[in-house]
Amino acid sequence: MPAMNTHERALAEPAAAHATGSHSGLPPRSAGAPASPCTERWNRTVTADLRSDHAGETGAVQIYRGVLAVARDPAVRRFAEHHLATEQQHLDVIDRYLRPQDRSRLLPAWRVAGWLTGALPALFGPRMVYATIASVETFVDTHYAEQLHYLDAHLQEDARYPDLRRALNACREDEVHHRDEALAAGPAQGWLVRVWTWVVATGSKQAVVLARRV
Repeated sequence: MPAMNTHERALAEPAAAHATGSHSGLPPRSAGAPASPCTERWNRTVTADLRSDHAGETGAVQIYRGVLAVARDPAVRRFAEHHLATEQQHLDVIDRYLRPQDRSRLLPAWRVAGWLTGALPALFGPRMVYATIASVETFVDTHYAEQLHYLDAHLQEDARYPDLRRALNACREDEVHHRDEALAAGPAQGWLVRVWTWVVATGSKQAVVLARRV
């Protein structure tokens, strides 16, 4: 089995901590940290944030499944397979912090929207796929950064704060890496790319607004 990178270890550690009560190489988990599955309530803002994260990671998994359903380019498929595994890991992590009853009631819609966001650009070739991922991850970077800022400003007294912050920051760093990798694969240009990436970015923003509420 290949060695895990830094982000993979940071994401995997909370799962091990549920069984052992401490992180490997990190301070012990506070007694107030959430169990798995989560049964404790967060305040309204954190719950809404986590609901949007869960919906977003659900959609992200489907984006790469949509790419894989259509794309035939070997490099694109390797890219999608690798990042699909990471997004599934993110979804599993968010699952541990969000009570099942607090999940978005629109998950079927997020799955369909995610799949189409991956499949449609794959019809137009690798550069359109990479442009789509760069657009999505640029938004996700900002989205996670705003949540981390809120946690730092309002939740430091909560015993669960360090664990949640560590997990969300690891997710954010992964998404930034996905964005940078997509950008490095080669910029796509033209009016169709500009229109499509605008649609993707705008749709991502509206989806977060809706997922926070429903």
